[in-house]
Amino acid sequence: MKNRLNKYVCVVLSIVLFFLFSYASGQQEQTESMDAAAYNNRGITFRKKGQYDQAISDFTKALEINPKYARACYNRGIAYGGKGQYDRAIADFSKAIEIDPTYAAAYNNRGMTYGNKGQYDQAMADFTRAIEIDPTYADAYNNRGMTHVRKDQYDQAISDFTKAVKINPRFAAAYNNRGITYGNKGQYDQAIADYTKALEINRRYPGAYSNRGIAYGKKNQYDRAIADYTKAIEIDPRYATAYYNRGVAYDHKGQYDQAIADLTKASEIDPKYAAAYFSRGVAFDHKGQYDQAISDFTKAVKIIPMFAEAYNNRGITSGKKGQYDRAISDFTKAIEIDPKYAEAYKNRGIAYDIKGQHDQATFDFSKAIEIDPRFAEAYNNRGMAYYNKGQHDQAVSDFSKTVEIDPRHAEAYNNRGMAYHNKNQYDQAASDFSKAIEINPNYAEAYYNRGMTHGERGQYDRAISDYTKAIEIDPKYAEAYYSRGMTYGGKSQYGRAISDYTKAIELNPKYAEAYYNRGVAYYYRNEYDKSLEDVEKAQNLGYQTSPKFLETLRKASGRPN
Repeated sequence: MKNRLNKYVCVVLSIVLFFLFSYASGQQEQTESMDAAAYNNRGITFRKKGQYDQAISDFTKALEINPKYARACYNRGIAYGGKGQYDRAIADFSKAIEIDPTYAAAYNNRGMTYGNKGQYDQAMADFTRAIEIDPTYADAYNNRGMTHVRKDQYDQAISDFTKAVKINPRFAAAYNNRGITYGNKGQYDQAIADYTKALEINRRYPGAYSNRGIAYGKKNQYDRAIADYTKAIEIDPRYATAYYNRGVAYDHKGQYDQAIADLTKASEIDPKYAAAYFSRGVAFDHKGQYDQAISDFTKAVKIIPMFAEAYNNRGITSGKKGQYDRAISDFTKAIEIDPKYAEAYKNRGIAYDIKGQHDQATFDFSKAIEIDPRFAEAYNNRGMAYYNKGQHDQAVSDFSKTVEIDPRHAEAYNNRGMAYHNKNQYDQAASDFSKAIEINPNYAEAYYNRGMTHGERGQYDRAISDYTKAIEIDPKYAEAYYSRGMTYGGKSQYGRAISDYTKAIELNPKYAEAYYNRGVAYYYRNEYDKSLEDVEKAQNLGYQTSPKFLETLRKASGRPN
């Protein structure tokens, strides 16, 4: 429970451009004018050079000469599409189809243009018609497959990509796209196999390397992922997405400097790359460089004002700086953008809980659970809010729900143990602390809490053993030194007690209880001057000492009022 603000890491899937315009040839009219053909052919040359205005001018001239020239309509549609003028493109493809109803390529390209406009049902209809006209049209199967992906129809997409590669076994893009679809289904081994096949066909395919890297990352094979991103960058040194994904992989490995360097490169290549600023902010947060992290999250929301995750993460970082009001403001903004953002409700609840506003915290955790009934962390945090309100039965119920959802949730076992401890159910408490330690053998707080429970049951040697283990794991655990000192005091081993209180005070010079109890230990050793000095120090730090004990100490030390 030392730090309950959780990170949120975003990974962007690198997907090939939704549709690539296909320059599939159509049937050319045998009656076309040679002059019209000359303009058409010159237009094609301009178009291939990206000179769309000149291309459009030539295709238009060809159509003035021959208004029934379907191929010129088709080619002008492609040129308009290249300029992003999708409505004009659709009009030209439609005219080509009107002239030649069997023009499969025109249907295919009109479908791609609808896809670029987000009109997926119209796109699907056009690809299907192209396939009906030409059942061996691999590009149309590939494009229909990508439309299924956009509609989250992954099984249908896989079927279409499979047909595409059956027709054209050298169709690298179709293998790549099928790999993307398997990845979306969480079938990462199949995805990797398809990306590998695409790379066997085309060793210079940076998108396939980047996508395979993502699949390896999903399998936590970050070294392989990094190798693939590196290869993609070698092929295309301006591939911002590959730098981005490699940066995210480095972040997962805890190599934050390398992550920051790659994410910086991605943002240099594309200054509007909001996700790169976001992820660099995450890396800065992981390094404890909170001001830089906040700066990057702020850049991300300036680029994309509706970037809910960036507001959420900026809130997390503000919380780590103790700026809970700012954190709450950012979590609230994230929720306004996405009212179903369970993580933001949970994080706002944590901030409220830390501020002592336990009712607001409980409301937010409940809202997160309403959105996601399997949200283990929300149950755990609501349990802590109930615990902080002294409602230990409700706390136990929520911690129990947490471990039901996630049986490996060590923190929830530890927290339920604390609730049982406060209910004086020490056997259940000790059992839960032991379970937390079994899951996480380096869980210092669970050892500490089990030690407290042993102490309550008078099992002082066991308590000392647990406090010692907590200190081995975390040598700066002042409370563990203090509690071990108390236990030694209970065993009348005042020298050891004094040593532990002294260590606790070194770690926390304002630890009033440690001064007071060290004073008590000195008193029992008849070291009255030291005892009085410590007890007065505790009093100055705000510890309420017994006036009668102070009077006794002053008399014993020869220093009456």
